[in-house]
Amino acid sequence: MPKKIVLPPGSHTPIAPFSPGTYADGIVYVSGTLAFDSDNKITHVGDAAGQTRHILETIKSVIETAGGTMDDVTMNNIMLKSWDDYAAMNKVYAEYFPGEKPARWCIVCGLVRPDALVEIGSIAHIGKK
Repeated sequence: MPKKIVLPPGSHTPIAPFSPGTYADGIVYVSGTLAFDSDNKITHVGDAAGQTRHILETIKSVIETAGGTMDDVTMNNIMLKSWDDYAAMNKVYAEYFPGEKPARWCIVCGLVRPDALVEIGSIAHIGKK
């Protein structure tokens, strides 16, 4: 099965050569997502919870455009600029995954924009239920 690009309505143009998501063989791969507004500026500067919510809403949009829901997420890759933001990110994250939790990893690293505090990439299995 060939891959299909997943581009939610109203998506901004990515800042680099990538797609917000790709769909292949029942799996949606969501690119690492930052809290960008429509002008590719970071939203919620200094607010890890606000950035996390914005990011998870963006991820939700990609997955729903492909035909899935957040319940289909099987893996999240989380990058934080600082461990100081771990609790704030986790509090919002738990709202989006209240039932069975997807697998995940979380690391601290430099992010592509200085104002970015959180980045999340996801994998969702939606085609084989």
